[in-house]
Amino acid sequence: MKESPRSTAIIGLGLMGGSLARDLAAAGVRISASDRDRNVVEAAINAGIVTESLDESLRGVSTAELIVIATPVDSALEALDAIAEHAAPDAVITDVGSVKRSIEARALKLGMGARFAGSHPLAGDHRSGWGAARDSLYAGAPVFVCPTVETTPEALQVVRTLWGQVGAVVEEIDAADHDHRMAWMSHLPQIVSTALANALSRSDYTAEQLGPGGRDTTRLAASSPDLWAAISSANADYIRDALDDLGAAVNAFRNALDRADTEELRALFDQARRWRS
Repeated sequence: MKESPRSTAIIGLGLMGGSLARDLAAAGVRISASDRDRNVVEAAINAGIVTESLDESLRGVSTAELIVIATPVDSALEALDAIAEHAAPDAVITDVGSVKRSIEARALKLGMGARFAGSHPLAGDHRSGWGAARDSLYAGAPVFVCPTVETTPEALQVVRTLWGQVGAVVEEIDAADHDHRMAWMSHLPQIVSTALANALSRSDYTAEQLGPGGRDTTRLAASSPDLWAAISSANADYIRDALDDLGAAVNAFRNALDRADTEELRALFDQARRWRS
């Protein structure tokens, strides 16, 4: 198969899948697509981005050289099951989810490990859906690519080329290393922002009363609950470890406040400032 497939199937036309469809279509790639909202696929066809609608069974992926799963991590597993039944024998498969171990394990179980390499573009937004999709979302963005132990060099090159086409910068990484890193660098900040918003919601104050710092810190709390419930469940073990360390850090502040220890408080704030700077 050519390194730059001319036919790509995209499962899910939200922010990630929709933006990818826009950029690939602009590069002359023929796009077929499915989405749980049929109106979204119709809108993409009317916009000249998608050429063909895929039905719920995903039988139509049989004509695609490359298949991209761009659904939440829980439904991505179901999509991979359907793709296993209908994909062409030489079709390459990737996804865009922010947890990699679960879908890699399913690909290996289905006997698709040789032509699967997971992807995770770091180009998200707290907004979601087709309406949030835009051109050049991936330009200059880092993308983790996670080959399985069976991924062929040819399949890996197809996935790397995909992201190069849309201007992303690829870093190859093991799925477990990826999930551990994301638990700390992405999933923990999301949960912290959400927990802070939940705490504030029980106060006498509203979101509109927040200053710039409060608005910045709670911005992630506006993200999709369905998306983040699925991510948190799929990466629960690593997230629990990160939350344990966060709890210890919060308790350090609580203990310093209980002791009225101004020097310790200053040391905690200074430690954070030096790390962030």
